[in-house]
Amino acid sequence: ALWLDIAILTAVKDDNILEIPSIPNPFPELCCSPFTSVLSASLLPKATSRKKQVIKVYSEDDTSRALEVPSDITARDVCQLLILKNHYIDDHSWTLFEQLTRTGLGRAIEDHELVMEVQSNWVTEEENKLYFRKNYAKYEFFKNPLSFFPDRMISFPSETNAAVSHSGILQMFLSSSTYPEIHGYLHAKEQGKKSWKKLYFFLRRSGLYFSTKGTSKEPRHLQFFCEFSNSDMYMSLTGKKISGAPTNYGFCFKPNKSGGTRDLKQLCADDEQSRTCWMTAVRLLKYGMQLYQNYMQPYQGRSVCSPLNMTPMRSISENSLVAMDFSGNRSRVIENPTEALSVAVEEGLAWRRRGCLRLNSHGSPIAMSSMAIHRSQSWFHHKISREEAQRLILQHGLVDGVFLVRDSQSNPKTFVLSLSHGLKIKHFQIVPLEDDGKLFYTLDDGHTRFTDLIQLVEFYQLNKGVLPCKLKHYCARIAL
Repeated sequence: ALWLDIAILTAVKDDNILEIPSIPNPFPELCCSPFTSVLSASLLPKATSRKKQVIKVYSEDDTSRALEVPSDITARDVCQLLILKNHYIDDHSWTLFEQLTRTGLGRAIEDHELVMEVQSNWVTEEENKLYFRKNYAKYEFFKNPLSFFPDRMISFPSETNAAVSHSGILQMFLSSSTYPEIHGYLHAKEQGKKSWKKLYFFLRRSGLYFSTKGTSKEPRHLQFFCEFSNSDMYMSLTGKKISGAPTNYGFCFKPNKSGGTRDLKQLCADDEQSRTCWMTAVRLLKYGMQLYQNYMQPYQGRSVCSPLNMTPMRSISENSLVAMDFSGNRSRVIENPTEALSVAVEEGLAWRRRGCLRLNSHGSPIAMSSMAIHRSQSWFHHKISREEAQRLILQHGLVDGVFLVRDSQSNPKTFVLSLSHGLKIKHFQIVPLEDDGKLFYTLDDGHTRFTDLIQLVEFYQLNKGVLPCKLKHYCARIAL
């Protein structure tokens, strides 16, 4: 909002200076909003001029948008700027992603990092890109640490006598005095060679070490591998293709200001849970409390019971809504919650039936094919492969409930629900059934039937059913 703040108006008449008292602001609520701005202070205009630069940000469909931004803008502020310009909903999962095209590496840029510093580490001849996408796993370890730190990979200092809870593990990572030790086998690429060697590694605050004698952690058997204070950690996006790694769960450390692959410290784990544990622990040890501040920043100034249990707050208008029945001669308030739910379901089905009616060329209503209803949904991806579906889900974060629906490659008449659960991606076939001339879709051999895919997705968003978890976050290709 722009307003005119006039403190003193001066006028010169007959060599006399007249002072006019300040005019009161008739709209004070426009000046002092009770709500905090979605942009941080770094985006607000200041009196001093600031150097600006142009950056290009890409979306999943490879459309791009050029932005003129201050030289000290952070990754969070770039995301907020794109959210405002494109009128997206801010659910605190939007992320700026750095992709190194030539080496097939990528990483989620931390919210507090300066974008210009990230780009200053790029080699000029490389076609590196910044992507704007959602990453639901960015701060998931603060909410569900159990999935990120398996007991077999973590140990505690000898002075820690009592058993440590998983929330206590995070507190130890954020503490400057003590820290848990992450250990386990990793495949390491030998420097200057194409071969990989399986070694037992230990992660400590000073860096990453491996044992020259089995799993021994004695100081004389530990050899330094790399440090991470002046390096950035990347995930391998191409699996075994470029690096020739023994598994698809690769990651590496790239020193700042280095170019090419000669300085990369390349590793790969045996499974996704191990890779996630190593990479999460490195982030916590490198950034410490800064990560927690990044996680808490969207919730600052709000009244919440627990910082690790964030639930959306209902507005006053939502709390004042009541269920009404207008079917009789007189309207009435439905006070029974069970009755209100059944009425809502019936109304929703009736609305769907009305929405599926279209007019033909003669003006008569015809039923819209259930095969076409789902095409407009953001969670549906037409004709993508199994590998592409897994890549999309991995980019959005391996959080329980991340999903998409796609066409089946093996059977063109069926569909596939791809779902993330337990740091694994699982695929469930949606089979069409015909009964009494009507077409239905099912995931459980016909025990639960749905007239279209939208009904199926909405049901499993509310009920787990035969799935390992409810559908929570859908993968979408956004356009800038």
